[in-house]
Amino acid sequence: MLPAWAYALTLVAISGGYGLKAVYKTPADRVSLAATIYHDAALAFLYGQLHGTSLGAIAAWRYLSYSALAAGLMSIFLVVRHTRADEEAGRLELIGSTAVGRHAPLAVAILVASLANVLVFVLGAAVLTYSGLPFTGSVAYALAQVSCGLVFAAVAAIAAQISGTARGARGIAITVLCVAFFFRAVGDSGANHGLTWLTWLSPIGWAELVRPFTGDRWWVLVLPAAATIAGIGVALALAAARDQGSGMVQARPGAASAGALLAGPAGLAWRQQRAGFAGWATGFLVGGLAIGVLADGISKLVGASSALTKALRQIGAQTALTNAYLAACLSLLALVASAYAVSVVLRVRSEETDGSAELVLTTPISRLRWAGCQLLVAAILTAAVLLVGGFGMGLGEGLATSSLSTDLPSLLGAALAQLPAVLAVAAVAAALVGLLPSWSVPGAWIAVAICGFIGVFGPALNLSQAVLDISPFTHMPKLPGGTVTAAPLIWTAGAALALCAVGLAGLRRRDIG
Repeated sequence: MLPAWAYALTLVAISGGYGLKAVYKTPADRVSLAATIYHDAALAFLYGQLHGTSLGAIAAWRYLSYSALAAGLMSIFLVVRHTRADEEAGRLELIGSTAVGRHAPLAVAILVASLANVLVFVLGAAVLTYSGLPFTGSVAYALAQVSCGLVFAAVAAIAAQISGTARGARGIAITVLCVAFFFRAVGDSGANHGLTWLTWLSPIGWAELVRPFTGDRWWVLVLPAAATIAGIGVALALAAARDQGSGMVQARPGAASAGALLAGPAGLAWRQQRAGFAGWATGFLVGGLAIGVLADGISKLVGASSALTKALRQIGAQTALTNAYLAACLSLLALVASAYAVSVVLRVRSEETDGSAELVLTTPISRLRWAGCQLLVAAILTAAVLLVGGFGMGLGEGLATSSLSTDLPSLLGAALAQLPAVLAVAAVAAALVGLLPSWSVPGAWIAVAICGFIGVFGPALNLSQAVLDISPFTHMPKLPGGTVTAAPLIWTAGAALALCAVGLAGLRRRDIG
């Protein structure tokens, strides 16, 4: 996963260096944008405070908080994967039977996360400098980004000692990361309420306070450095004080008997997916709110940028800029929802490979009922995630424009209209699980990637209609503002059902495992 993380974070830096240069070409464009940003608390909440009108300052305002957030996520997943997850799987017990010190796995996990952040630093600074931004500002930007990653490597190391499971450790660390982002957001938007001090309590806020390309306050980097060193020390002390295989907080014993919900495979599937669903639903709600809040002022935010206006209208297939923006964002939300749907469907394959399916199938439950319930739960949860995203968008725009009664149902319907395409992509994963199980994981994610590429870059690259038609999202109505035709919705849903039936038939005939 290291190349994927490095690529994604470098791509964000490229967006800051090259993308904004193409969008805001003149100083007048940047001054106009800054005038909008300075007086908008919602934008400060989402992106942070803008310090200056240079291209670098705008890039730092637009991308640095989220780059730091992504670097923190990368470090959390890396450290937990090589500490608590390996310990939970029994791999660290095997390593510990050799001539290896007790703290070696934790130290190496932190070292790997540190090297990953160094790689991101080098690539980010190089890309920003090559795009024409000042060298010192580029280095400050990259250092601010990875300093947050290092802090959360230490946070993840502590969480791995507290929790007895990898899921719990990731939950603790990601919760701390979300709180840090919330403190940064409230601090940046709370200037009129005396809450700016909250930004100083957040590692993400520290990254912003370095102020790359506007003063380059190097001394702020002392804060994440001290927090990282202290956190690693605490993690090592906790690791020495606990037993191998257990956390500082012991897991509670389960109920003496299972509830009625676990009487069948559908209830079991929901029980397995509910924690992940809660996380995805929360993300869609927050993302939808952010999108909706910006909708009313999108024309001011875009300003005189003809390139960005053209891109929004191409992806959203609307003339009115607000409708084009909302339709484009809904298309992107639907693509993300398809990734969630694929991850849920692939649970069928993961249970097959880890032996869980074999245990379930020893009971009087057929393969079709087991897998069919998994697919049904996946469809229901995917629809719920889409509706939550549409609800967030409708709520955000409705509150911003005082038209909640019309915006909310409109965007809920627009989100639901994307469901057939999302389920069609998930159905490809279901068919691959049944027919080509060994290729199901890469094949399903390739399908998601192809749809994403066509949806985001297809209109801009002027791809032929035959290529665009490969993606089921091309055939979905562009709402709000577009017209709804029943035929594409019906045949796309029918294709999804047919693919699921093919997958279930294949699963029924082949060997499990």
